[in-house]
Amino acid sequence: MMIRLLFFSSVLLTAFSINAKDNPVFRAGAFAADITPQQFPLNMPGGFSANLAESAHDPLHARALVLEDHATTIAMVVVDNLGLSPALIVEAKQLASQKTGIPVEKILVSSTHTHSAPSSGGGKVGSPEAAYLQRLLDGIVESIVKAHETRRPATAGAASHPLPEEVFNRRWYLKPGKMTPNPFGKLDEVRMNPGTDPDTIDRPAGPTDPDFLVLSVQDEKRQQIALYASYALHYVGATPPKQVSADYFGEFARLMPSRLRGDGTMVAMLANGASGDINNIPFTVTRPPRETFEQVRIVAQKAADAAWFAHRHITTHDPAPKLGMVERLVNLRYRRPAKEDIAAARTVLGTKVKEEIDALPRLAQHYAASVLAAAERSEETLTVPVQAIRVGDLAICGLPFEVLVEIGLELREKSPFAETMVIGLANGRHGYLPNPSQHALGGYETWLGTNTVEVDSSEILTKQLLEMLGELKGR
Repeated sequence: MMIRLLFFSSVLLTAFSINAKDNPVFRAGAFAADITPQQFPLNMPGGFSANLAESAHDPLHARALVLEDHATTIAMVVVDNLGLSPALIVEAKQLASQKTGIPVEKILVSSTHTHSAPSSGGGKVGSPEAAYLQRLLDGIVESIVKAHETRRPATAGAASHPLPEEVFNRRWYLKPGKMTPNPFGKLDEVRMNPGTDPDTIDRPAGPTDPDFLVLSVQDEKRQQIALYASYALHYVGATPPKQVSADYFGEFARLMPSRLRGDGTMVAMLANGASGDINNIPFTVTRPPRETFEQVRIVAQKAADAAWFAHRHITTHDPAPKLGMVERLVNLRYRRPAKEDIAAARTVLGTKVKEEIDALPRLAQHYAASVLAAAERSEETLTVPVQAIRVGDLAICGLPFEVLVEIGLELREKSPFAETMVIGLANGRHGYLPNPSQHALGGYETWLGTNTVEVDSSEILTKQLLEMLGELKGR
């Protein structure tokens, strides 16, 4: 009898072991930490002139989602900020890793790119800027730690739904004779934000990505834990002057629990997709006037509706999705200006007569300074992290740039996964990332100063990410 019991127990243990291996436990937790500044005034660095915030119109958050199975734990954080500094992100990851045990290379931290959020650069001790930097750091860490603490058995599914009417390529060809010199005194082939004059604008210089993608995470009772979404739209803007705002990313997060009937603990987060050349301006259409913040609300409502439709497309929430994450550190060459460009920049910066300064192209002195800074840079290369995540049939790619849409479309097309999100401003902000064909056209996103790495950088990073996606798919 004892032999039979031991045999039976052995069979049960073996069966349990096999089952645990074939059906790993999948758990998830989410948390939104308030990072709204408490001290003002604060600089909002979303332009070329001073822009001081004196109060907050709506809250800013760091929103985290932690996923784990028997072998892997990952965290994805979306922060309402123009573009977090790489140093701050590294520090936040290290602190969160110490508190949770999640490896730093298994944490993705991205920025929404709202233009109405304070700088992450810090300031003098005791200043509002220094206080906000600490609040920002603490909030990112808190979001990861508390998301990790709230893990519970979960299921996951992903899908997409088109929302084409709110995305517009902002790079345009102009009609013959309408192009004016760029800050370097040369003529580009395309212009960013060319206005709406039909006698001036010709056609957009690139495509858009219309898809709104969602990763839905529910518990065993089908209560929504989190919704992680992405959309290739830069930001909306027209937020209240002198006030901090999360733009449409924050409004989307506020609306989504009502769309999915969350239990009050659901966290919705919207990451910025490959939207470096995509905005919300319909250049060939005349919109009725909008009150301040109205267009933000309109786009957020449409985004929440698209997310709801995408959520309905999810046929099954998998209780054991394959989970994986790969990070690579990639060296990219910095761009170097030609000798004639350096000479021209010195001439511009040496101009002292007001009339001559006024005659220079717009932003000429700003970009002349960028040319000299690039010439004097001691480093030859920039090392950037790129990350790829797998959650079942969904892949997520993270790039630390403002990524032009064609790069995102290429990654989505060539990805071996059913759905692929391409997240910009992930783990830092190193300027714009155009592909070579857009580099050849010139324009704001390609100027030395807005773009800092060599022309072939997008091809190098795309190749790396496709290899990483293939690795994750083969596991």
